[in-house]
Amino acid sequence: MSRKTIPSHLQAYVSKQDYDLYTPINQAVWRYVMRQNYHFFRDLAHESYQDGLEKSGISLDRIPRVDEMSKCLEPFGLAAVTIDGLIPGVAFFDFQGYGFLPIATEIRTLKHIGYTPAPDMLHEAGGHAPILSEPKFAEYVRLFGQIGAKAISSREEHELFLATRKLTQIMEDPASTPEMIAEVERVHAEKMKAATVRSEATEISRLYWWTVEYGLVGTRNHPKIYGAGLLSSISEGQHCLSSDVEKVPFDLDVCIDTDFDVTKPQPQLFVCRDFDQLIEGIKLYSERMAYRVGGTPSLEKAQRSGQVTTSVYSSGLQVSGVVTELLYDEQGEAIYLRTEGGTQLSFEDEELPGQGCAVHHHGFSAPIGRVEGLEKQLEELSLVECEELGMQVGSQLSLRFVSGVEVEGTLVNMTFQRDRLILLSFKDCKVTWGDRVLFEPEWGTFDMPVGERIVSVYAGPADHDRFVFEEQDVWTVHKPEVVWTDLDDLYQDVRDLREEQRRAWEATSILSRLRQVDPDDWLLRVEILELAIAFEDKSLESQVRAELSEISERQVENKSLIENGIRLAEQEPHTILVKQTT
Repeated sequence: MSRKTIPSHLQAYVSKQDYDLYTPINQAVWRYVMRQNYHFFRDLAHESYQDGLEKSGISLDRIPRVDEMSKCLEPFGLAAVTIDGLIPGVAFFDFQGYGFLPIATEIRTLKHIGYTPAPDMLHEAGGHAPILSEPKFAEYVRLFGQIGAKAISSREEHELFLATRKLTQIMEDPASTPEMIAEVERVHAEKMKAATVRSEATEISRLYWWTVEYGLVGTRNHPKIYGAGLLSSISEGQHCLSSDVEKVPFDLDVCIDTDFDVTKPQPQLFVCRDFDQLIEGIKLYSERMAYRVGGTPSLEKAQRSGQVTTSVYSSGLQVSGVVTELLYDEQGEAIYLRTEGGTQLSFEDEELPGQGCAVHHHGFSAPIGRVEGLEKQLEELSLVECEELGMQVGSQLSLRFVSGVEVEGTLVNMTFQRDRLILLSFKDCKVTWGDRVLFEPEWGTFDMPVGERIVSVYAGPADHDRFVFEEQDVWTVHKPEVVWTDLDDLYQDVRDLREEQRRAWEATSILSRLRQVDPDDWLLRVEILELAIAFEDKSLESQVRAELSEISERQVENKSLIENGIRLAEQEPHTILVKQTT
């Protein structure tokens, strides 16, 4: 497959992977987590996991280069793209719908080596990429992206997203103080409490969480892990198959009814029969969404969202903007819509000439419904039929809708697409509904979409590349300054020693320096223990074991991590060195 081109509307979220900014400690964190997970999950993960690491260009010993990963993913119809941290759900799903795996360039700190809610290389490269080598799962993820990008959210959810993004950044910033973390946690809790509206975005996020992020496949008694959140988390990955975690058969309605907390271990996990069941599930869910249902309920979802959505008339005309008002008839059906701010009119996802946000910068309004006195609806009329009815440029028209909305003005333009009338434009136009004036002649040209009903409503604009937001999204990310410390120097020395096969006495010297630089660092001591066992240096091994034992007693929260590191060093001593020592 040829190299993919990232759509222009997603370019704002793309970052550069500056590989030289990864410190030796970053590399050690990657190596520890990936080696632990590889050896733990090789018999417990879906069968595609182990081979999928190699197929997706992932090494256990060093952070991958995303460009190289992208080349490896091409045979699966995918590509990798680097992003900065947490991005909006619509954009994340849109990337996947176009066949891109978004990968955060950051990597978790040693403090959060077991688990972090922030997206990072371990989660998205080490967790997501390997299973994508399975064709059915890759199909599911891409289909999910195409559908998820259309999900409409609520105002409260957007505010919660911003708070969550801030929280993940603060938690991974070494410069953050306990007071700073406590404050963003407080704000995040408030936003979470306020986000009570159950929108499409809420439901589809839950489905994504319980499948792509935390899913199991197989049977309840013998499940296999495929969720990236499990495959990238030492703590949850090693706990998820225990009897403490309930295994629930995959069910679409139960999944979207079950909320989750990104900061806590999951109390239950869903087990799908196979990936075909997931594909069936997301297709079934899409039938409920506004983009498939249309009508008044879908317009109301758009209005509640407070964000840019696209409403599609039955003629195919698309109106993209922030819906702020709906007028209803006596049956409760929407008969008129109004947007605020920049609005775009499109057809088949392409902005119509002269119908962009620059023209409709103050908003837009239009009727919905049937026009009285016509055997055919407006959208069904050909140019000849329009002329026979006296509808031609320059004529004075008066259209009355069944709803009671009246449009009177001079016709100045008729827009046809695929031999269907989709738009009428008037000058000196007045639009009324009973005693209410909806449009005045002095307001300019009245562009009236043609269409009896709204057949689809979905998140975002129709023509992303030409839509201009009121506040143009400039996606900026605060990145902590990278500081190379004395401890980093020691980590680099150990890496060099391991890769260059130098003698064991150098490890003894490094341990001596480590005691002065950081008496509490456990990860580097685990790496030194690996070398001591591989070099069969009993004296060094004894010293490191003793120090790790003392640190375990002081750092109870890291005890299991230390024990796991020791266990792997004992089980796999031959994998520590790249080649046999001489």
